[in-house]
Formats: sequence, structure tokens, C-alpha cells
Amino acid sequence: MEYSYTKQVDLPFGEAVERTRAELANEGFGILTEIDVKATLKQKLGVSFDNYVILGACNPPFAYKALQATKVVGLFMPCNVIVYEDQGKIFVSAILPTAAMSMLDNPLLADIAVQVEEKFKRAIDNLNP
Repeated sequence: MEYSYTKQVDLPFGEAVERTRAELANEGFGILTEIDVKATLKQKLGVSFDNYVILGACNPPFAYKALQATKVVGLFMPCNVIVYEDQGKIFVSAILPTAAMSMLDNPLLADIAVQVEEKFKRAIDNLNP
């Protein structure tokens, strides 16, 4: 089962992070959390790692609907979108809400997941001209 939607982008890393934030905002998502994995690993373990940022994205209307369907859905919130570098190439990847929500087997969540997934895909697709 696929669990992510990933695209290579033709942008420098920092610009890819900022453009990802902007495209997510265009789709109604705010960023609740941001983790700079590279900086964290350097600080906590003293190791070097590629550029890698995890953005915790949330669309409040969809989050509210999902929480009304079942409160345990909070275990899957916020939805993660990652921007990372691998062998000099930059990628943006989002979790597929349809895959994540399938674990809860709730028809109300399935419909919400489809809508959120469409928004994530559109945001990522808009990164490359």
C-alpha cells in the first residue's frame, strides 16, 4: 500500500520549504509544528544529516470534522509533509490521508481523507511550474 505522495522539485532546499508552506496555505493548511531534523540530529547526537524538515500541517475545518467522527483521529494529527534532500535532489512528500485513515475503518473519515489528500497533491503539484 502506498502511504505517501512524493515529487522531486526543481528548487533550492530553503525555497522548497517556503514554497511548500505557501502552497499548503493556499489549500487552507496552517503549519502547527516544524521540525528541522538536520539541526536536531546535529544538536542531540552530533551527527550530520541531509537537509530534512517535517511540517505538521492542519486544515481546521477538516480537522474538526474528523474529530467529530472519532476523537482517536487526533493520533494522526497533524498530517506530516516533509521536504528533504537526497543525493543533491529536493523532494516534497505528504502522507496519504486515505492510507492513514483506512486504519480506523470509519466511513466518515474516508470521505474527509479523500478531500484532504486532493489538497495535499494539488499543493505539491503546484511546486513545479
